[in-house]
Amino acid sequence: MIVTGASTGIGAAIARSCALEGARVLVHGRDAERTRQVARSLATEGASFTGELGDPGVCEALVEEAVRAFGSLDGLVNNAALTTRSDLASTTPELFDRLLAVNLRAPLMIIRAAIGELRASAGSVVNIGSLNAYCGEPELLAYSLAKGALMTMTRNLANAHASERVRFNLLNVGWTLTDNEDAIFRAQGYPSGWHRRLQPHVVPSGALLSPEQVSPHVIHWLSRESEPVTGAVVDVEQYPLIGRPGEGMRLEEPSS
Repeated sequence: MIVTGASTGIGAAIARSCALEGARVLVHGRDAERTRQVARSLATEGASFTGELGDPGVCEALVEEAVRAFGSLDGLVNNAALTTRSDLASTTPELFDRLLAVNLRAPLMIIRAAIGELRASAGSVVNIGSLNAYCGEPELLAYSLAKGALMTMTRNLANAHASERVRFNLLNVGWTLTDNEDAIFRAQGYPSGWHRRLQPHVVPSGALLSPEQVSPHVIHWLSRESEPVTGAVVDVEQYPLIGRPGEGMRLEEPSS
């Protein structure tokens, strides 16, 4: 199977969880050494692939490498995504095209390249979306648009390929504390431990989601246990957004 964006964070946790279940995983990432490190850490046979998914040729090569390494392909997790912040004023044509190329076109092109193998194995695709797909935060305009389109794409493909026994499901993952997320907030001037100062309704469990709490949900939708369901959109979050759009999602701005 393939997990994209698996050199860090949620993707790395998914790859490790899949390997613990016995899967042979091709780990994709942009940083060659970190990607190889994750592949070496897996409990089963792993392989690594480095490349920029904004290039359609890389998407095809990724699938070819997985089939070369393992002989077949029965699972795909489209997790890789750019989280570049932008609002109406800062969403330039170049930024918009870049985010759509990686966050939306790449999953489609990988699926397109893999569909023959997935038909042969009655395989499963899990796309990693975001709760931002429903409307998005003000500073995540382009990202939210891409995630909304990814949700539509998942349901369209599920409808089109259900008779082929290829399943497509999507997880809209909520706020998760990854190293990258922590780095973004620290770069904006928030103090160490900022995630422990969130309003209680945002973290009723007492903490943000961790990558290791997200990965079991992915395992379920990849596995035969979730058959025959396809076209599902599942929100993976610890509180409902309805009635509280964006409330409490951020700390007060850091003082200068």
